[in-house]
Amino acid sequence: MRAFTYERATSVEGAAKAAASNPAAKFIAGGTNLLDLMKLEIERPAHLIDVNGLGLDRIEPTKEGGLRIGALVRNTALAAHETVRRDYGLLSRALVAGASGQLRNKATAAGNLLQRTRCPYFYDPNQPCNKRQPGSGCSAIGGFTRQHAVVGTSDACIATHPSDMAIAMRTLDAVVETIKADGTTRSIPIADFHRLPGETPHIETVLEAGEFITTVVLPPPIGGKHIYRKVRDRASYAFALVSVGAVIHPDGTGRVAVGGVAHKPWRVEEADGKLPQGTKAAIAVLMADARPTEQNRFKVDLVERTLGAVIAEARG
Repeated sequence: MRAFTYERATSVEGAAKAAASNPAAKFIAGGTNLLDLMKLEIERPAHLIDVNGLGLDRIEPTKEGGLRIGALVRNTALAAHETVRRDYGLLSRALVAGASGQLRNKATAAGNLLQRTRCPYFYDPNQPCNKRQPGSGCSAIGGFTRQHAVVGTSDACIATHPSDMAIAMRTLDAVVETIKADGTTRSIPIADFHRLPGETPHIETVLEAGEFITTVVLPPPIGGKHIYRKVRDRASYAFALVSVGAVIHPDGTGRVAVGGVAHKPWRVEEADGKLPQGTKAAIAVLMADARPTEQNRFKVDLVERTLGAVIAEARG
């Protein structure tokens, strides 16, 4: 691990200003992803800004009837929260499906959304990777691709986003609230928060330099049956080959988002409208632009079967 300097932020505005003034700075809270990447010298921050003391660890109701989740709320606390379990069961189930109990005790809501891909070529500094070193090439393309993306890919990157929580947030139409170095704030719909790779896969979100996540806001509960189904190579502590987060109502209408298949949580609202017509109708829209490799072509069928199982479960 390379040497770095360290400071503890005392305000959200100060944290944003400190990060904006130093391009080599990184925020750190739980550090469950960042520290691993620093040890491998994939991330090389010259300065760490500790944001754990900013008081952003509360879960509070909004006046609209939704829920405001502080950026520093730990995954364990969020999954166990009474309101989340009752009204946003999809989120609770997705969180419990991710990582291990020890990691969930440290990982934060904001950090979960910002975690980087687990592509093995990204994690190997000896392999070219456009996400790690822009312009160097993508070793996954033409390599071992079983775990990789099948939709929303580009000629520069076929990595997947690893978060389970993000799939639930996308299904529930969460909004990410931030503050910039100049003190201005903005609200970013989760649909717009993560970027597809295009020609710049190293730019993973729409956050600007120094922009700091303060809260994640959930809209009022939407009812329905909340289901999160994660298909993986082993029963625990593994990233999804395919995951499906869904909210299904008794009349067959609902919402669905898919993980393990794209560079971001994958949801196509038009596919939601096809759910009452059955799995095949929804999949035809949801995976219409799939570009699988020979090694991960099975994911397209696996999404269909997993969504079918979710719909069957919802209907009892």
